[in-house]
Amino acid sequence: MQRMEASRLCLRGDRMRTLTNRSRRVTHLALAGATVCALGITLEAFGGHDSDPIVQSGLALIQAGRQTFRFDTFGDEEYWGDTLKLHRSIEGSAFGGVGPGVSPAGALAVGLKVDADALPGSLVDAVRNGQVDLNSPATTLALLKLNAVVGVTGFFNSDGTMKSIGIQCALCHSTVDKSFALSGIPAGKIGHRLDGWPNRDLNVGAIVNLSPDLSAPAKLLRVDEATLRKVLLSWGPGKFDAGVFMDGKAFRPDGGTAATLIPPAYGLAGFNLHTWTGWGSVPYWNAFVANLEMHGKGRFSDSRLNNSAQFPVAAANGLGNIMVSPAEDRITSKLAALQVYQLAIPAPKMLRNPFNFPANRGQQIFEGKAQCARCHVPPLFTEPGWNAHAPADVCVDSFQADRSPDRIYRTAPLAGLFSHQQGGFYHDGRFATLSDVVDHYDGCMSLQLSADEKSDLIQYLLTL
Repeated sequence: MQRMEASRLCLRGDRMRTLTNRSRRVTHLALAGATVCALGITLEAFGGHDSDPIVQSGLALIQAGRQTFRFDTFGDEEYWGDTLKLHRSIEGSAFGGVGPGVSPAGALAVGLKVDADALPGSLVDAVRNGQVDLNSPATTLALLKLNAVVGVTGFFNSDGTMKSIGIQCALCHSTVDKSFALSGIPAGKIGHRLDGWPNRDLNVGAIVNLSPDLSAPAKLLRVDEATLRKVLLSWGPGKFDAGVFMDGKAFRPDGGTAATLIPPAYGLAGFNLHTWTGWGSVPYWNAFVANLEMHGKGRFSDSRLNNSAQFPVAAANGLGNIMVSPAEDRITSKLAALQVYQLAIPAPKMLRNPFNFPANRGQQIFEGKAQCARCHVPPLFTEPGWNAHAPADVCVDSFQADRSPDRIYRTAPLAGLFSHQQGGFYHDGRFATLSDVVDHYDGCMSLQLSADEKSDLIQYLLTL
């Protein structure tokens, strides 16, 4: 009976969504119905109270947050387009820009993804039949006009040339599945969106380096453009350095990049500090990134950034107190819904368990001899409360921790671990495999794990 009611609810949501598309009238009930189906939620889970204002408010916030996460630029096109002129390099000289332009093949090579659900069937058929030039910037412009490039929005003039370009949260914190395969295009480049998954293919530095005018960020950092381009190209796929625009430290003492891995944005419900080094909560970091990294138009306050000894770049440029008028603020009003949506994104699970071992063997090691559960407390797999540690607690250097206000490393949640192995583990990918991580803690904590115990532990970690 409950399954029948759930099916009726999803059918009702789909019908209402269709009617909404026809009439162009969006109602909270239609949004809630669509969200219920999309997220696999049934009102049975809420006791069937489809008129409960709290339930309706929550579902509406999730829907609004998804829209923000996927499509809102917060007005940052004024920076990426008007200031850096990135769009001119994308369209190329043949379409009014500069240089050769960026083809779909080039865009996919630097990790950009294409939303299969935004592609019309005729275009899919044309690609399959080899009738679309994937080496032409014209095709990239067509994809941007379809709003099919995940995390990127193109703004166009009436004559079809590009006016500007903006980015969204989804650029770094979404990827696509491997369900969509085309000849000559590797799986995982075009597919259905996977919100919250870190895009470890994305070479943010290489993309920003395409900008013909980097004078603004170079001035911020008080370096020349050539030096800035060297820094950007040092990041590599799957990494970004938010801290360099606060402290100017582009490289580690050993000469390696100071950039850190793009973290997951799923499974965030229930724990406190976000980011590798615990700058703050989810809404804090959303405001930080939207204002200071994406360069959207909003308000942001953090007096810790006035510390000129720790954050000389931020302090010199007043980044701890960004003010715009309420009429200009395109960020603050979005933060609540964006937070709710992110908290609602569940950590992914393997579709099937590929391991052949007793289900509780690795778990017993995790909770017992390996002492993992002391910090990675089930079922959050991070600490309830202040989920942070001093560098010495985890036997690593303090370089990245010292770049954060509290000089700590966050206890990273482990749920969905299987889905972000690419690029390595820890904040900077220093451990290439989970085996390396386990070996590190085995030595750090003097655990004396056997080879079989390590294997069982790793297999269990991948099932979380």
